[in-house]
Amino acid sequence: MTTLKVNNIETAPEGSKALLEQSLKANGMIPGLHGVLAGSPGLLEAYQTIHKLFTESSFDKEELTVVWQSINVEHECHYCVPAHTAIANMMKVDSAITEALRNETPLANPKLEALRTLTLTIVRNRGHVTKSDLDAFYAAGYGEQQVLDIILGVSQKVISNYTNHIANTAVDAPFQKFAWSK
Repeated sequence: MTTLKVNNIETAPEGSKALLEQSLKANGMIPGLHGVLAGSPGLLEAYQTIHKLFTESSFDKEELTVVWQSINVEHECHYCVPAHTAIANMMKVDSAITEALRNETPLANPKLEALRTLTLTIVRNRGHVTKSDLDAFYAAGYGEQQVLDIILGVSQKVISNYTNHIANTAVDAPFQKFAWSK
């Protein structure tokens, strides 16, 4: 049961209507998360902006998936894990990557595993990392920009994961076949 209102274009505050129209155009539907976020035009705009910026960051589709899903699973987001499984499938990310992330098993690719490890360290330690954490990440082939891009991804996922926890957002029909629980 949803505990926060899920808006549509007609019921949303005036400042969210155009943003929901953009969401409808981009997704062919208004995801439930966007409907909830629409209750605060600023939050919906922030989420959409951060999402765009993160997808345009230094990460490729596999790396985006690693950051998103590592955080979604760590935060136990009932909505975002299935949604990002569907997104990974649409982006043609290897299903072995998606399954390892959903099941919290190591990734076969050492570079992607280093990305997963630092992402989880940042989340679990609220941004406190050690020099050895960073050195291991850099040794895997990443740099300072990628550290900062992880923080961008964390900011997006805090908005969506926390909103979904509070709202108990229903998983949208296209994502239900990817249902997940810890």
